[in-house]
Amino acid sequence: MKEDRHIIINVGRQLGSGGRDIGRMLAQEFGATYYDKELLNLAAQESGFSKEFFERNDERKGFLRSFLHLPYAIGSSSTNFYQNNFSQEGLFKFQSDAIRKAAQEGSCVFLGRCADYVLRDFNDVVNVFITASLDFRIENVATKQGIAREEAMKLIENGERERANYYNYFTGKQWGHATSYDLCIDSSAIGIDETVRIISDFVRKKLKV
Repeated sequence: MKEDRHIIINVGRQLGSGGRDIGRMLAQEFGATYYDKELLNLAAQESGFSKEFFERNDERKGFLRSFLHLPYAIGSSSTNFYQNNFSQEGLFKFQSDAIRKAAQEGSCVFLGRCADYVLRDFNDVVNVFITASLDFRIENVATKQGIAREEAMKLIENGERERANYYNYFTGKQWGHATSYDLCIDSSAIGIDETVRIISDFVRKKLKV
């Protein structure tokens, strides 16, 4: 692979499917920088708002839910509130700018946050979606969160509803639908390690690296 060639992998995922672990492993496989919550830091730097403000709106389509927490959300300069595009679309633009900037600087693996849409005009991009059986996801969430299966189920339902609404609103596409991705794969059917291997092989073949 040429040194100036950037490999971009965008990972969409169902909650509890192991997408975060898969994303990290793919980043290691391709010597890429992994971006999940790290994107919130980058977006905060771009905008002047605090990271916590972006966390409150992260992959949620609730317009400015943290508005009542404004003094906590604003960064070092309160004038940012008036100078910047203080709206859900404005926050999405700051985050999108951070994604594009990172992709221009080197190989990256992005977890969620509509990166597949944001980078739709970039070269050497592979968009994947990680799914898993409901039982697998409930067990995974319950174990990691230390909660009962019933509570894990509610977290999955609420989290995926917000994630889908956010993605569909900003991309005009359908979250989780096969036509939105290059590859969809069930991690519960073959395990995390094998899922990573198959995705890695797909990336190499698609991008010829």
